[in-house]
Amino acid sequence: MPPPKTKRFRRRTLRQILGGVRRRARRAAGTVRRVWRRSLQLQVVTSTLVISVTVVVVLGVFLSDQINKSVITGRQDAAAGEAFADRVQIADALNQELDDQAKPASGKNAPADPLDAVMETITGSGDDGSKKRYEVLVLNPASPGRSRASGNVMPANVPEPLQQWLHRQVEKIPNDKPYLHKAYIKFTGESQSRLTLVIGGLVSVDGGATYEVYHFFPFSEEEQMLSNVRLAIVVVGFGLVLLLAAIASLVTRQVVSPVRLARQAAERLASGKLDERLRVRGEDDLARLAASFNEMAGNLALKIHQLEELSQVQRQFVSDVSHELRTPLTTVRMAADLLYDAREDFEPMAARSAELMQAQLERFESMLADLLEISRYDAGAATLDLDSVDVRDVVLRAIGDSEALAERHNTRFELRLPNEPCMAEVDNRRVERILRNLLFNAIEHGEGKDVVVTVGADRDAVAVAVRDHGIGLKPGEETLVFDRFWRADPSRARTIGGTGLGLAISREDATLHGGWLQAWGQPGEGTQFRLTLPRDAGADLKGSPLPLVPPEIEMRRTWRGQMTPVLLPATGDGAGHDED
Repeated sequence: MPPPKTKRFRRRTLRQILGGVRRRARRAAGTVRRVWRRSLQLQVVTSTLVISVTVVVVLGVFLSDQINKSVITGRQDAAAGEAFADRVQIADALNQELDDQAKPASGKNAPADPLDAVMETITGSGDDGSKKRYEVLVLNPASPGRSRASGNVMPANVPEPLQQWLHRQVEKIPNDKPYLHKAYIKFTGESQSRLTLVIGGLVSVDGGATYEVYHFFPFSEEEQMLSNVRLAIVVVGFGLVLLLAAIASLVTRQVVSPVRLARQAAERLASGKLDERLRVRGEDDLARLAASFNEMAGNLALKIHQLEELSQVQRQFVSDVSHELRTPLTTVRMAADLLYDAREDFEPMAARSAELMQAQLERFESMLADLLEISRYDAGAATLDLDSVDVRDVVLRAIGDSEALAERHNTRFELRLPNEPCMAEVDNRRVERILRNLLFNAIEHGEGKDVVVTVGADRDAVAVAVRDHGIGLKPGEETLVFDRFWRADPSRARTIGGTGLGLAISREDATLHGGWLQAWGQPGEGTQFRLTLPRDAGADLKGSPLPLVPPEIEMRRTWRGQMTPVLLPATGDGAGHDED
């Protein structure tokens, strides 16, 4: 008996082998499903094959059954006619023998046995010289010596049901209505059984004796012919199915090939190759489709070119205006600083005006800087100054810059930082700007409640989540929040003087790093923004170390989904209640 370790090793090896087989089978099945979904030609050819196979099988079975019935019925009718004629001859021979025996002896030699003569006649050659294909057995139960048989037929070859039926029908059945029975019979001297039609009938002699006459008609030739017919039907049906499949494949290829070329051209057109066109051949529907595609591609290229020119003009206009505004803004700024510094010498209304002008100038400068930054992104001129930094330090600096604003709004920060360093190759300035924008947004919409800042990291990415417990976001606003100058409530004034471009610039900064900036929110539950950046610059993100939905919200959803409603008894007004 093998030791337990060997048994466990064998079971583990068997499980590994079975697991590998299952994985290969799943991969093969997945490949087949993918090829099936992506190939119109394969679907059409397969459908044609299934339909044609069904039709050919039905027709083949029907034709085979009809041919079989026709051949067997014809053979049975012919055999019944031959058997009836033979029984008449046998009856005449036996009656003649009785007449000869009744006559007085003439002194001549006794005539030959008429039964032997008739047996030789009915089992010999036919009128055309061909030997008959059946055997005859004549039985006399009362006088076995009077029985006769041709060929290798024996009384034991008579099917028992046929013989029993004849015994019950003695003196009840006319000679012209025999009993037919088909069975596989193994004759003497043969190695295999043959399908044989046995026709049994009774012959009554004038003297009262009754003979049992059995005719054996082998169906070997009919079986061979029917087998050849079935084989021919199968071969012709298989060839017809292949021919239909080939025709379907050819016809489908003529239709699918232009469609496939159109798909490839559309993919190249979508990738930016606006000069892609299809070759037009003929005047059929596919040719008109190609001409329509070319016309669409030309119009699309023209529109895109016009939009590019318009966008270029707009970007240039914004850039030029922003740069041109810097000189007068600097002059106005200098004058405003002088007025702001001397505001204590002014009257209260003038001093307040100097303070408002100073605040609005700061906001205008911030908006102008944001517009210049947006114009650089639109022009594709933004670049990264990468450096390997600890993201925790970047988060701490951003929180330090936001503490003064948080104190004015009675907001506290709750930090959840890992103990290990979270190193990543990022642009320190841009990431810090993203975090400041997220913190400012959380402070403005957090309604004075705590803001939770969480940092997470795994092998491929680092993430920072900023969670507030304020007004939240309505469904569908998770993506709109990153649009330029978008507000959830247009009637609500900005409390911290933002420009409306902070989150839009933050998303552009995250995309420039190859990262994600995503938002989640629910009315009354607050919002959470998650920034995910790859540890190595240029690497593709496959996931985030932190969940987008806060854990407490996810737990609450799971808890509610697992609860089973209980239907309480109906109250007096017939109303029922569901209790969690």
